[in-house]
Amino acid sequence: MSPTQGGPLAGIRVVDLTINVLGPLATQVLGDMGADVVKVEPPAGDPMRQVGPARHAGMSAMFLNLNRNKRSVVLDLKNQQDAATLHRLLASADVFVHSMRPKAIERLGFGYEVAARQPRLIYAVAPGYNSAGPRRDRPAYDDVIQGESGIADMMAAANGAPGFFPTVMADKYCGMSLASAIGMALFARERSGAGQRVEVPMLESMLAFNLVEHLWGGVFGDEGRLGYPRPLSPHRRPYATQDGHLCVMVQTDEQWRAFFKLCGSSELGADPRFSTLGARTANIAELYALVAERMQSRTTAQWQQDLDAHDIPNAPVARLQEMPLDPYLAETGFLAPYDHPSEGRLLNVAIPHKFSSTPPSFRLPPPRLGEHSQEILQSLAKGPSL
Repeated sequence: MSPTQGGPLAGIRVVDLTINVLGPLATQVLGDMGADVVKVEPPAGDPMRQVGPARHAGMSAMFLNLNRNKRSVVLDLKNQQDAATLHRLLASADVFVHSMRPKAIERLGFGYEVAARQPRLIYAVAPGYNSAGPRRDRPAYDDVIQGESGIADMMAAANGAPGFFPTVMADKYCGMSLASAIGMALFARERSGAGQRVEVPMLESMLAFNLVEHLWGGVFGDEGRLGYPRPLSPHRRPYATQDGHLCVMVQTDEQWRAFFKLCGSSELGADPRFSTLGARTANIAELYALVAERMQSRTTAQWQQDLDAHDIPNAPVARLQEMPLDPYLAETGFLAPYDHPSEGRLLNVAIPHKFSSTPPSFRLPPPRLGEHSQEILQSLAKGPSL
């Protein structure tokens, strides 16, 4: 398997100094798209190597799911010789990406000044906060950012108490944003010939994400009216049926009239509280409470049959434990087994992106710690090309 075979980023080299979730997710996307990703790890390795079930030490489920299509080299950047090796690696790189705080990366000697040696380099960072602001050197993790970006408070509005989404949302969204920003910087380089510094701060990125709908009345300067009522309604949840739960999204006026008719309440279609999108939004809690009551009158299958007949989007609640057995995922090959050289038979999440001419691919299994150190260091000894 060639490290640069196929994909829209074939021929691009990424030197990856990231750990945990955000950065490795971003660089895995770049690797999936064909980039040659060199994962530079400290002697102890990426901490994610220790998180989750594992067959062998240092090869946990979390690490395996974030680090395909990468090569691993171990460097201790506090060691002068290893730091010099990283400088040599950067001489052949198109992208250098890290998620360290400014003081920490500058102390190691790998701040943006390294780009002075290579004007075409894309220097990408994902700090917790805007590097020009007063929080530039504060530590930040997913839970902290979920709190600071308003997500935990919104959970209180919907559920009665502050809480976190049961997924590392900030890490994953910011990781995808970082991959996207790097791709756009590479596109700009194709036009200008020059690299640049790219920054994706977690807090500001999550605020921009969160306030798309929740800035609401704040758009007009009314600070007391933030929050889109529909997703904040405590009744916005999968609806209980006679035998399970069903997710339903009735949207248009026509769909609501059809839904009310299915409920045996056709008159509600002309009710001024519910007859238009604006009126429904203003009365969303009352409307969703009504829907929740009506949904209990039939089985999930009966509701699905009737809702499908009117093209009203719906789906039963998929159980996390049953997803590997989902017939749709089996048919599309989304969860596919593969053989890892050291870890045996594993399950891989498919690359969701589709490109008709430059398809991404699974070329390299997640690496063992330092698996490619000798290969990479020997290539450096021969010259700047890896």
